[in-house]
Amino acid sequence: MTTVQPGSGSMVRRILLGSQLRRLREAKGISREDAGYTIRASESKISRMELGRVSFKERDVTDLLSLYGVEDAAERDALVTLVREANQSGWWHSFSDAMPNWFQTYVGLEEASALIRLYEVQFVPGLLQTEGYMRALMTLNRPSLDRSEVDRRISVRMNRQKLVADKEGPRLWAIVDEAALRRPVGGPAVMRAQIQHLIEAADMPNVILQVMPFRFGGHAAESGAFTILRFPEQDLPDVVYLEQLTSALYLDKRDDVDQYLQVMERLSVDSQTPASSVELLTEMLKES
Repeated sequence: MTTVQPGSGSMVRRILLGSQLRRLREAKGISREDAGYTIRASESKISRMELGRVSFKERDVTDLLSLYGVEDAAERDALVTLVREANQSGWWHSFSDAMPNWFQTYVGLEEASALIRLYEVQFVPGLLQTEGYMRALMTLNRPSLDRSEVDRRISVRMNRQKLVADKEGPRLWAIVDEAALRRPVGGPAVMRAQIQHLIEAADMPNVILQVMPFRFGGHAAESGAFTILRFPEQDLPDVVYLEQLTSALYLDKRDDVDQYLQVMERLSVDSQTPASSVELLTEMLKES
């Protein structure tokens, strides 16, 4: 059995529980169709359960455990406990009106991660934005939003940033293109405050910040921004997150993830070192 670390989000618990149910089913040679029949559900419902994309009912899980021949009381109790934990709501559920469903999935994964590696080309990463930068960006992107809606969205982002401030939280390794730092958002005062914030964030023990400078020219991340999430549970694969205008992609196939890991490794080598990145940010601050 895999132990779920304290603080792991419900999203990861669902994925972990689903993967364990899948392994138990496959070990017995039972089809998804037969498993679905046992709990009065469709084959597609079993597939969604095994991918962690739906909530779990205790009765369904106990029925499946019986079908899969799991009779050990301790093992059954551990999985049933995982069901209860997986169905708990995270803090972000109270902000469902302030973010789309596909982004709630990301927030749940981010909350449970051990390492967040990202490349951003157009804007400062959300986890490192100042409130002034956030407000200017949201007003620019969605001018029809009223102040209360903007405030709710900012609250979501500020809550996410608590991860970075928490010494027990995940490590953040951010590579930011110089273009994002040179792009004026909110005016000179907002950008000066944002650059200063990045300099301070770079000094945090769980943050690595690198800048990909203009002078390097073309580089490995020709496809644009992406995020790679790694979890403390060894059973869970890394997840690559690709955000689009009205949706997002979550990649966890080994071949796909490996390609993005290779790009991230290239970026980390080709970008300014963390120390040189702070020097560049300091120069930009003096220029502003």
